[in-house]
Amino acid sequence: MRREIDLNEISDGRKYRAGDMVRADCRGCVGCSACCHNMGSSIVLDPMDVWRLTKAADKSPEELFDSALELNVVDGLILPNLKMTGEERACVFLSGEGRCTVHEFRPGFCRMFPLGRYYENRSFWYFLQIHECPKNKTKIKVEKWLGISDIRRYEAYINDWHYFLKDIEEALEGYGEEERRQMSLYLLRQFYLSAYPQDEFYSEFDRRLKKAKNMFLG
Repeated sequence: MRREIDLNEISDGRKYRAGDMVRADCRGCVGCSACCHNMGSSIVLDPMDVWRLTKAADKSPEELFDSALELNVVDGLILPNLKMTGEERACVFLSGEGRCTVHEFRPGFCRMFPLGRYYENRSFWYFLQIHECPKNKTKIKVEKWLGISDIRRYEAYINDWHYFLKDIEEALEGYGEEERRQMSLYLLRQFYLSAYPQDEFYSEFDRRLKKAKNMFLG
């Protein structure tokens, strides 16, 4: 999701890589679930997020979309996001005790927080959001905070997905509204609703990405 931001206003002004130390560790967020409430449709999910959540919830992609996810238009494309529910507008996966019930499989957006990603020059780096979390935080290595095995492969995937969507958005500018909708729905079916192997994501994603690039980007 593209945002027009002034990094000088929202960050500490530093660029972080996976191996850097950053003051982001909320030490288990004990007694706090502020970032799991009132997020609207902002927690946009990538294909790996949905794949992980199907395993966490033991549901098919279709069942997950029926119960825990919503669809919204993001930068001209139809993409899924986590659903907020109840009077407190809490994440659908938040327990009554304010704890994440899918923590091991939580989406990339949640893993990063209070970090964000800043994309430029067909790559990205991390930044620390200084106004988004009320907890006193300690230093931790970025890759440890994310808690993802094979961080280099994951970051390559995230980069590929982001810039693929950006290229698709630009390609769709020359199409009519109905054509744009049909192409967007095709991507939704191919990357989110079609199940991935239980034990391997990247190779199947790469296959689908290559096919989509050939179809839409030439």
